[in-house]
Amino acid sequence: MAGPHIELKDVYRTVSRRQGTDSASSAVLKGVDLTVYRGELITIMGPSGAGKSTLLRLINRLSEADSGVIRVNGRDVRDYDPRELRRRVGMVFQIPVVFKGSVRDNIAFGKRLWDTGADVDALAGEAAIPRELMDEDAAHLSVGEKQRVCIARALANKPEVLLLDEPTSSLDRAAAEKVEQLLVRLQSEHGLTMLWVTHEQAQARRISGYNYVLEDGQLCREHG
Repeated sequence: MAGPHIELKDVYRTVSRRQGTDSASSAVLKGVDLTVYRGELITIMGPSGAGKSTLLRLINRLSEADSGVIRVNGRDVRDYDPRELRRRVGMVFQIPVVFKGSVRDNIAFGKRLWDTGADVDALAGEAAIPRELMDEDAAHLSVGEKQRVCIARALANKPEVLLLDEPTSSLDRAAAEKVEQLLVRLQSEHGLTMLWVTHEQAQARRISGYNYVLEDGQLCREHG
């Protein structure tokens, strides 16, 4: 059997939180362990502020762990060039951010950034972006359409892993269903490893049989 695709061992992370005019530090991850194999889709649930987003950000080094080890493909993430790590490990955020310009420009930005030779129109098709939107100003899109643009841009780096930080929570019900179905399809078709943060237990159980809960700094597998 192949080794883990993503592995966290005894990971700790403390963050500062402002309380009025004061700030205080609190440990959001306390010795977290997690093993994810290639092609798995796992979900991470937990209350607001539990550290779910922090955990994702540690994997592609948008933040750094205080201690512990995080590996991608058996290699410590600190041994990767950050640019190469983020090419392998893409991320889609809760609030979609588009750049100035057309939809085509936004998707092409990912292609230029990673120099992967990806086909912009093919990426748009993968993300279910209608052809007639390609030359529209991305700023004028609906939130759901913007999220699909962000997904297409993430795919431009031909990632092995996608980190999804509540990718449907800012969308209305109809748009959320479409984006959820899109991501599940892409995961299956491309064999992507996905870590999907969600606050919806029903969504977690709908999309995966590998569901975890992060609370009080501890990550535990949900059963039942």
